[in-house]
Amino acid sequence: MQGAMMFDSPDQLAAMRTAFARRDAAQDGRFVVGVTSTGIYCRPSCPARRPRAEHCRFLPGPAEAEDAGFRPCKRCRPHEAAREEIALAHALEILHADAGRVPLATLAGRVGYSPAHFQRVFKRRVGLSPAVYARALHAGRAQDRLAISATVTDAIYEAGFSGPSRFYANMEGRLGMAPSAWIKGGAGVTIRWAVTATSLGPMLVAATEKGVCRISFHEGEEDLRAIFPQAQLLNGGDDFTALLASVVAAVEQPDTGHDIPLDVRGTAFQERVWQALRRIPAGETRSYAQIAAAAGNPKAVRAAGSANGANHVAVLIPCHRVVRSDGALGGYAYGQDIKRELLRREKAWQD
Repeated sequence: MQGAMMFDSPDQLAAMRTAFARRDAAQDGRFVVGVTSTGIYCRPSCPARRPRAEHCRFLPGPAEAEDAGFRPCKRCRPHEAAREEIALAHALEILHADAGRVPLATLAGRVGYSPAHFQRVFKRRVGLSPAVYARALHAGRAQDRLAISATVTDAIYEAGFSGPSRFYANMEGRLGMAPSAWIKGGAGVTIRWAVTATSLGPMLVAATEKGVCRISFHEGEEDLRAIFPQAQLLNGGDDFTALLASVVAAVEQPDTGHDIPLDVRGTAFQERVWQALRRIPAGETRSYAQIAAAAGNPKAVRAAGSANGANHVAVLIPCHRVVRSDGALGGYAYGQDIKRELLRREKAWQD
């Protein structure tokens, strides 16, 4: 078996070993794993039992694996991953061009799959069904229009909705503040806030009646008002104490606070990035490229970085778990010292 390792960066190898161990479907098509004890090669997401580490060879793709003498696994069919990657990229282009308004049967036919098969492929690779992705895309377009349109009604029609009722039905259960508040700096919204001491320094916590809308370090009322200039800002009272304590606990104790309600808004892609961030286990990190792939657009690495930076809820949406592809710490809105300490605590907790 010709078995030269095709990747020599320790950081690359560590990331691939982690993805293979976790059966990370988002990495399918980015590399394959040759197993020297069986002579087969697999996708990262293969459901088969994991081989011993010393039997694994990481290769860029099926061609390199077969040149090295491996044959494709019959369970995960890794030689089809490249075809899926091309079909998925084409499908995403179609959905974005048509604002998501493409029936599944039409979409699948245009990329050469049956509807049922493509539904499975799309959901495995993107994490959402085509229909849910399309609705998020459509809603994201509405949000973009809300930022520049004169009225909410104008934005609704400009985004392609047939009317306000369809828009609000599509948004139900997805948003916090009313759409009209997006273009009015929080007008009509009451936000309670407080600054409290933590081991990482003073922390600002702000929340609407729906959930936490801002967590930041070394900020105060002036910073909060810059984000929500039209909102009514009130100092947190007795009824804010329990929520504040929960947020502090989530900062001090890794992997807690999952039940704290959030009130955050972003474009469709930003929200997919934030969902991908929340799926990173405490004690682990991902690269911007990995987050872009998990959000359904492997080429949108810069956009994933921007979405990471647009996160208003530090720690609860753990953007500190994203590092550069070379393993370097990378930037953080509240400084590398806080990022480094958060990662250190989570690693210690995992160990």
